[in-house]
Amino acid sequence: MPSDPREDKTFYITTPIYYVTAKPHIGTGYTTIMADTLARYQGLRGRRVLFATGVDEHAQKNVRAAEEAGRPIMEFLDGFAAEYSTAWRSLHIEHDRFIRTTEPAHRRAVAHVFDRLLQTGDIYRSEYQGWYCLPDETYLRESDLVDGNCPDCGRPVQEVSQPAYFFRSSHYAEAVLEHIRKNPEFIQPEGRRNEVVAFIESGLRDMCISRAGGGFGVSVPGDEDQVVYVWFDALINYLTVAGYPELDDELWPPDAQLMGKDILPRFHATLWPAMLMALGLSLPRRLLAHGWWVSDKGDKISKSRGNVVYLREEASRLAEVSGCSQEVAVDAVRYFLLREVQFGLDGSFSTHALLGRFNADLANDLGNILNRSLPLVQRYLDGVVPEPGEGAGAFSESVADVRGRVEAALERADFRGALETVWELLAAGNKFIDEKEPWTLHKQGRQAELGAVLYDTLDLIRIVATMLSPVMPAASEQVWRQLGLAGREDLLTWDNCRAGLLPPGTMTAKGEPIFPRVDLSALEAKAEAKAAPSAKETPKEGPKVATVSYEQFSQLDLRVGKIIDVESVPEADRLYKLTVDVGEEEPRTLVAGLAEAFGARELLDASVVVVANLEPAKIRGVQSNGMVLAAGDKVPLALVTFDRDVEPGTKVR
Repeated sequence: MPSDPREDKTFYITTPIYYVTAKPHIGTGYTTIMADTLARYQGLRGRRVLFATGVDEHAQKNVRAAEEAGRPIMEFLDGFAAEYSTAWRSLHIEHDRFIRTTEPAHRRAVAHVFDRLLQTGDIYRSEYQGWYCLPDETYLRESDLVDGNCPDCGRPVQEVSQPAYFFRSSHYAEAVLEHIRKNPEFIQPEGRRNEVVAFIESGLRDMCISRAGGGFGVSVPGDEDQVVYVWFDALINYLTVAGYPELDDELWPPDAQLMGKDILPRFHATLWPAMLMALGLSLPRRLLAHGWWVSDKGDKISKSRGNVVYLREEASRLAEVSGCSQEVAVDAVRYFLLREVQFGLDGSFSTHALLGRFNADLANDLGNILNRSLPLVQRYLDGVVPEPGEGAGAFSESVADVRGRVEAALERADFRGALETVWELLAAGNKFIDEKEPWTLHKQGRQAELGAVLYDTLDLIRIVATMLSPVMPAASEQVWRQLGLAGREDLLTWDNCRAGLLPPGTMTAKGEPIFPRVDLSALEAKAEAKAAPSAKETPKEGPKVATVSYEQFSQLDLRVGKIIDVESVPEADRLYKLTVDVGEEEPRTLVAGLAEAFGARELLDASVVVVANLEPAKIRGVQSNGMVLAAGDKVPLALVTFDRDVEPGTKVR
């Protein structure tokens, strides 16, 4: 990516400030996680970062909500502000500035902006006659209404007639339009930019920016009966954070401002640039507008529709059913939101989709390469990262290519594209292990080649963990720790996403799987059983089977085995050739009839019960040394596995 002449400037990134009448949910969380990801990425690049978010407290509906709760307004607002700040921290969001519009500094900034624009004539007093949506705090024209309701939230509106102050938005319409056309990167993605252009071309009217009657908010300078309109007030928060009226050139203008698509055309892409032009200030570099999350029924997810999704609850549910830590579950939710949908488009959210992507991407791909390589380093190299030696550097070119494409994707807020590109490295790494067969290299005594293969694999994992750290900071830290790099923050930079920088001699740290696989079939069966009628049925008598003595049973050598490789058996659709670690010096080869019921990726890294003393047999030309136990008759239904992690080779009794 070409160097940015502005990189000596602090990277200033913002989210909208959120109304405090509801708990943080998927919509507000999505915006804030994206901003956090970009902020962390810029931090990895070595830039100074100011990431600001906060709450919008001067809205009329906040006052009504406090009255309904029977609490003083500031006590009500203090509670919600604390809840937002705490929620963001629990989602691994590290904001640098949490602004509240009730802060004295912000109220002074609003008054200063209003007074200045009064003096320049960009604000004037007149009469407002039209419609007002209280839930969205939006003034609307008759032509804006849909079936007499608000076009955004669909709720009833109020007819308003009152003296008010207006901002000359129409005066700046052509200038804003020209800026958008000359700077295609100003509004992203392109589809949203086209919407804004159409909105302006339809006729940009002067904006009503006050309400009569006084009350909670910033009073219009010199007219105590008028309160500044909440949206005019709220947009100024970006200036307040930057120290307005004395803005620092190293901070202003914002580099990236994120928001939902509903508040882009009317406010952030028209009113906000016009305000800045009137003040003689530079416009933001980029306005990034994302789509909505919808339910599996196609409805927008929102509190008003009663289908709201809370991300902390989703993370807790994922941790419970998978066995991963809460910290990793939070990161998995962050990953899902950024990976599931193309930026700018609407996305469908369901718990089932979250669990499916956790298994497919995190347990199978990322977890697989980590859980396959580290045990081999423990077993063959006493846990020590080897010297790369001759033959190492297999991923040098692909890492350089991926790094450049990830940078380009993040520059245009293409989070999905960036993650898909990183996953190309994981696919290459897993294929590399399959092709190089490090267990075979060890068996053949080819230690130099073994060292090169394992070094390249661990180094690739280091690079992937670094690239993923803006999205999954806690999970990446756990990967970092298992690689033995705890305390080596000097290596955790974007510039170090280059092959060959993993220090040889590092002692890796044995740990539990970070992304344990979710048993989706068990969850579905449990849900079906819960939904089934509760009427008692007469139990059916099963077929009679021969009994065995305890002495006969004790002769079976049952052990925990971990599947570390899966191959198809030629001309045998039902069979897999499995490489299984059963705690011995070398892994075993087993042939198992599991291909009808399980994909190869489902079996990788699975802990299973192995009959270790079964007489060896040659099946389709492959020597099989044991048997994997599974439930089912002719077709396997489920593996016999464990409810917690157990070391390979542990006896089963």
